[in-house]
Amino acid sequence: MPLYQYQSLNRRGATVNGTLDASSLQAVKEILQGQGLMPITISEVAYDKQGSSWKSMLFDKPIEPKMVVQFTKQLAVLLKASVPLLQAIELLIEQMEGRFRRILIKIKDGIKGGESFAKELSKYPKVFTNVYVQLVRSGEASGKLDTILFRLTDYLERAEETKKRIKKAIAYPLLLISFAILVVVGMLVGMVPLMSKIFKSLGKELPAPTKIMIAMSDFVRDYGIVALVTVIVFAAFFLYWRSTAKGKYHIDAIVLKLPILSSFSRTKAVVQFSKTLGMLLESGVNLSDALDIVCNIVDNKVLTKKLNQARDNIIKEGKIAKYLKDTGIFPSIATYMISTGEQSGKLAEMLLTVGDDYDTELRERTDGLTAKIAPLMTIIIGVFVLFIVLSMMLPMMDMGDMAGM
Repeated sequence: MPLYQYQSLNRRGATVNGTLDASSLQAVKEILQGQGLMPITISEVAYDKQGSSWKSMLFDKPIEPKMVVQFTKQLAVLLKASVPLLQAIELLIEQMEGRFRRILIKIKDGIKGGESFAKELSKYPKVFTNVYVQLVRSGEASGKLDTILFRLTDYLERAEETKKRIKKAIAYPLLLISFAILVVVGMLVGMVPLMSKIFKSLGKELPAPTKIMIAMSDFVRDYGIVALVTVIVFAAFFLYWRSTAKGKYHIDAIVLKLPILSSFSRTKAVVQFSKTLGMLLESGVNLSDALDIVCNIVDNKVLTKKLNQARDNIIKEGKIAKYLKDTGIFPSIATYMISTGEQSGKLAEMLLTVGDDYDTELRERTDGLTAKIAPLMTIIIGVFVLFIVLSMMLPMMDMGDMAGM
């Protein structure tokens, strides 16, 4: 839909400027008149300025989490400085670009049309999560939107930092494994065939390690392309299966049976659940609505199912610690702290404390895992390379012995 820029007068005679998405010039006039504004000038914004041409659709940068964090932080600062919400959003639109800018323009137009900020945000669930929308709705209802946005900024920043740490912990070993594969394949394709011709020309029985290396080299050269295509097809099928609800559930179930990954996944679930629920309750969201949101933000689907089962019992009896313990996700210390918070009337505060404590533990585990993987992978790569070198050196040593005779 084309984007129009307008200048108009309100009932008090004050000038009102803004932009609207509409199907035609006449549609803009009707919208403005419906809002009690008298149009003065209306002009269509050129494609290169509004960023909605086919080129921008292809080359627009994706909306990264840090863009949402930046918007939230700046909006909180403007609202705290007593800048009206609509004016604050208009100021921030000028600093944004691409698809995020177009989304903010539509949000601004919706607010001008009488909708709430939270309702407009809810139209873009891939950009603004359910947690985000609920907190904004709570902030609007309580009149403390700026305070809520500051809390939300801190929450988003810490969640993004944790996500980056986890990605780093996963990416580093994958990088080392890829490097090891390239080194081994390079030696099998380049060095081993040359040495193999020399050894075979001697007509002498070769050592077992050398035979293994030559067999591996022959396989890589003869069937390497077929093996690579097979791996790519299998990987594509696996990724598709993993994207389905059934595939995701089965993989998460396997993860929970693996020693290190199981502990890692459970700790992450405790952090996500505790911090988010604590922040929602502290912001005035009722327990039932907060649980609806929180029980579905945990990454592991098996744990999500357990939390949803606990949620029904919690809502019936209003006791959270007892049923969280029954899930087998939360450690005894965590459930004890949450129980203490329930009894003292400081549940939200205690949930945030539990979330912060286990967030620190999760970071330490992530950093420790990354630190241990580096030397372990170095040893594994070294063993592979050493095996190849020895398999090539053994026949050469035999050749030296024959020459000495």
